[in-house]
Amino acid sequence: MAKSQQTYSKTEKEKKRLKKREEKQKKKEARKAEKDSGGGIPFAYVDHMGNLVDTPPDPSKKVKVDAEDIVLGIPKKEEGDEEKFDPVRNGKVSFYDFNKGFGFIIDSENNEKYFVHVSGLIDEIDEGNAVSFELEKGMKGMNAVRVKRI
Repeated sequence: MAKSQQTYSKTEKEKKRLKKREEKQKKKEARKAEKDSGGGIPFAYVDHMGNLVDTPPDPSKKVKVDAEDIVLGIPKKEEGDEEKFDPVRNGKVSFYDFNKGFGFIIDSENNEKYFVHVSGLIDEIDEGNAVSFELEKGMKGMNAVRVKRI
């Protein structure tokens, strides 16, 4: 007599498939019942402060706004609004290695350290020199570039 072709894993897979089909059918029936009952989406109101509430807003707190007063986008800058930004900063060289070609500069305004590479130098620098520099975004943070001795 021949051995049955159905293995243990096949029967388990078949059971899982049937169970999934039953769950899907139950979900389908639940959705149908919910649709028939008219559950729908409940109403949400926005009060005068812009918060979502479940009760209608108080009409006495309603504020009338003219359409011309609403500004879409960024308001235009006026001449007095602009700040004059000077990209050149001053600092002092705290460390510089000639062999490796890099070092660090401490900013005199905020005492932050900035990395400097030999490729960003205009003049030769040494530890303790006062320098002026500009900042540029590097791979690991801000780098000092266009470094000049003062």
